[in-house]
Amino acid sequence: MVMPDPELPVPAEQPTTEDADTAAVNALRSAVMRLSRRLKHQRVDESLSPTEMSVLGTLARCGSATPSELARKEHVQPPSMTRIVALLEGKGLVRLDPHPEDRRQKVVTQTEQAESMLAASREKRNVWLQKLAGELDEDEWARLRAAAPVLEKLAHL
Repeated sequence: MVMPDPELPVPAEQPTTEDADTAAVNALRSAVMRLSRRLKHQRVDESLSPTEMSVLGTLARCGSATPSELARKEHVQPPSMTRIVALLEGKGLVRLDPHPEDRRQKVVTQTEQAESMLAASREKRNVWLQKLAGELDEDEWARLRAAAPVLEKLAHL
């Protein structure tokens, strides 16, 4: 058996595709989390919790829903969603209507006040993000535009 010469440098191992994928996933997770935290600070109404904002966003995207449906979509327990809906109703951001087929249930619908607040919040966040992205060079902007649909797909898987 031939022993390596301790005087010669040891060649660096080439990273595997798996290592590169792991590093990319780690960098993506970290960047998305940091960016998400920074975006959350760009709110119009500071009195709403992130969970309340998320519920309003779900109603804006998906339309009216029962509290049970909202709980599933938001990954919270139904009693928690009942409390969130009650808070939002108290703030005039949602209304509860009778379910068209099941009199025991209610349907949660966002109000015009919620729609206006969400639109203003989206605008504030878009302006902030566009200003931030303005610091990118043209090649980085092109890559970001190309990555946006992929990130959107990941967000909805």
